[in-house]
Amino acid sequence: MNHAHLLGPADIRKLAAELGVTPTKKLGQNFVHDPNTVRRIVAAAELAPTSSVVEVGPGLGSLTIGLLEGSRHVTALEIDGRLAQRLPRTVAQRAPELADRLSVVTTDALRVQRADVQEEPDALVANLPYNVSVPVLLHLLAEFPSISRVLVMVQKEVADRLAARPGSKVYGVPSVKASFYGNVTRAGVVGKNVFWPAPNVESGLVRIDVTGRFPRALAAKTFPLIDAAFAQRRKTLRTALAGVFGSPAAAETALTTAGIDPGLRGEALSVDDFVRLSGAR
Repeated sequence: MNHAHLLGPADIRKLAAELGVTPTKKLGQNFVHDPNTVRRIVAAAELAPTSSVVEVGPGLGSLTIGLLEGSRHVTALEIDGRLAQRLPRTVAQRAPELADRLSVVTTDALRVQRADVQEEPDALVANLPYNVSVPVLLHLLAEFPSISRVLVMVQKEVADRLAARPGSKVYGVPSVKASFYGNVTRAGVVGKNVFWPAPNVESGLVRIDVTGRFPRALAAKTFPLIDAAFAQRRKTLRTALAGVFGSPAAAETALTTAGIDPGLRGEALSVDDFVRLSGAR
């Protein structure tokens, strides 16, 4: 990777000052200003030179330039108009030979649709905005079935939650829904000092290898069960799923039919259990 292309702390501050950008808590903006971290994220994503990547919240472009070097095309989704407008110019100034690999779409990643992007992405690599990281991740996985690899940076506790296994204290809705799409693993911890401004928490890298082992159509039947099972963590599945199945007795029948003990709680069930149970709806 060409070190000269990547943005350092001084570059980031200069760009922000030029644009009058003050990173905001509301948009969850923390700009990466450390080239080594950019290299680490790109390496962990293990992109192919033919990859088409979707990036969320490119900000001032530090990760974008690394991704452009490691792939064939990057579609950057940026909600902030000033940042979206400046990004192609930043790339043209730093790495002119990569400029034609970039498309920028000014949009809210929570609302983006397949029709909004020209290139079908096979990878999602991003430093996700902290406050909406899980909803954005799940929305993009649902909206772009072409994505086969995910490498995202999120708050460390969110990373722990996403990669948690059944029975763990932090296992919950994000863990089950992410694993519906594929194998979720931790890919490292990132310190606070690589960001400007430095966030109050550490970050974690999460990798998802999308397997497609469940038909996408099953999400609509399975996800409401996952939501209900964890809505009241202390309740047994017989009680927690009563609303979905119509009554505690009906929930018990469905659970028993699926080979699941109705006295268990949601955190005991794997995504396979939930998918099996969705067959009883």
